[in-house]
Amino acid sequence: MNKFICGSNRIAGCSFSIHPMRDDFIEIIMGALKNVDTSKVWMQTDEVTTLVRGRIPHVFDVTKAIFLHAAKTGAHVAFEATYSVGCTGDTAGDVYMAEDDNVLNKKNVDVIKQEAATKFALYPLGGGDYMEQIYTQIEAMKQHGVEVSGTHYATRLDGEVVNIFNGLEKVFIDMEESGSSHTVMTVSMSANSPSAKN
Repeated sequence: MNKFICGSNRIAGCSFSIHPMRDDFIEIIMGALKNVDTSKVWMQTDEVTTLVRGRIPHVFDVTKAIFLHAAKTGAHVAFEATYSVGCTGDTAGDVYMAEDDNVLNKKNVDVIKQEAATKFALYPLGGGDYMEQIYTQIEAMKQHGVEVSGTHYATRLDGEVVNIFNGLEKVFIDMEESGSSHTVMTVSMSANSPSAKN
């Protein structure tokens, strides 16, 4: 049996790296992790990235919370992430699909005011009129109170981090529910950058 056949549970995941641009980066990262409730996701960190897997709401809740807790320190923080749902190639973390949709970090992080610049790209895999789907989701991002503009190979978003993450999650869910058998979304986010756009 091919171990890479897609499962039917629709487990989602995010492989991400977070980079505080300050000498105390270890303390910033460890402090962010300490402040985030990860009990509803499967999480593993190695020397390259951190992987979070589970239901879509919890994957976004945890990654948003980690970024916001790091960025609220005032350090310039960069975040690189790949979100995926569909063919994942393994089954570790499937137990977390039994969790409900009640997120654990929203109350504590949605009050954090933090501006950020973001670029995201959406990849619905599995055929179909994917460009029309992508354009529809880019247009939908405008409903989340963020500035949307075009750039090469991605779409740029500027605004409050909470609004950006809420929009990204909705776009990701809508694409998944549209019938895409495997959806991938890449996200690059920067907060407190000294070279912020005027």
